[in-house]
Amino acid sequence: MMSTSYEMPGIGSRNEKNDSMPIETSRDRGKVVLHVEDLRKHYGPIEAVAGVSFDLRQGEVFGLLGLNGAGKTTLISMLATLRYPSGGDALLLGHSLRSKGRAIRHMIGVAPQEDALYPMLTGAENLRFFGRIYDVHGVQLENRIVQLLHFVGLQDRGNDLVAYYSGGMKRRLNLAAALVHEPELILLDEPTSGVDPQSREEILDLVRNLRNQGKSIIYTTHYMEEAQGLCDELGILDHGKLVAIGTLDALLRNIDFSEIIELKGLSPQADLSAINDLQGIGHVEQGDGVVRLYVNRGADYLEPLQKILSRQESAYLRITPISLENLFLHLTGRKAHAGKKIYE
Repeated sequence: MMSTSYEMPGIGSRNEKNDSMPIETSRDRGKVVLHVEDLRKHYGPIEAVAGVSFDLRQGEVFGLLGLNGAGKTTLISMLATLRYPSGGDALLLGHSLRSKGRAIRHMIGVAPQEDALYPMLTGAENLRFFGRIYDVHGVQLENRIVQLLHFVGLQDRGNDLVAYYSGGMKRRLNLAAALVHEPELILLDEPTSGVDPQSREEILDLVRNLRNQGKSIIYTTHYMEEAQGLCDELGILDHGKLVAIGTLDALLRNIDFSEIIELKGLSPQADLSAINDLQGIGHVEQGDGVVRLYVNRGADYLEPLQKILSRQESAYLRITPISLENLFLHLTGRKAHAGKKIYE
């Protein structure tokens, strides 16, 4: 991990860590910075974003979760004024995305999924280029470059060509470029994609620092553990639609299931219908040699299940509470690993 600690106006120290725990949501919430209402994007008959609505408040991180192709990047592109909506609107501090795109552009900082950097420029030259695009000049820009290079831990590499940066260094400079004009809204599109674990944690530390300094952030990812430890509110995007939105605790409370039981070591001849008939078992999945039982809240299942398993010599079980990843898979029906649902 980088050892440098640096505090800058409006950003703060970059070494304040927050372990991967859900964000406390009982604190006073800030004003609404971004209001998204029924935002849509069509490509012919394909609806890439299908009526998305949510609010983002000052000092909060809104986590947008979805697999590749869910519509995350298309939504970010519309909010960044790079693509014009087919329907709906978004208001950034009262400015309409549809009619005030030029004004909004100067209020938004975007760190795209692919690094938007020039490899044959130095880190400082890249920041200088983007600063001038946003009408930041002179002493103000030079001070900002120094501040940002310290903030992202690149103060000793600012005069090196970006071509010689590691992947993690490029991602951090990409974030710095999004901050050079001190935007009201920061859009981070999968900022840890393709980096090593150490670089990933460094980037997450930077995002936590920005949040702690009152920045409003939309953070897209398909890493559930990142979202769980970082975001105030979560939106699960599937085929262009927000299928769930809320705090982590609220989302988990609203799902029917409270636990997952994993059964291993069952014989190929095991009669799974007896398990499926147990009261309180929502549905059963089988894949990769594991049978998973989704248990409804308050179900009294353990004793009858143990009786069934007693007839299986090598069977054993593991009980885990419902997690964000379980919720995501349940709502989207799409999994990272192949598994066949056999009962429902």
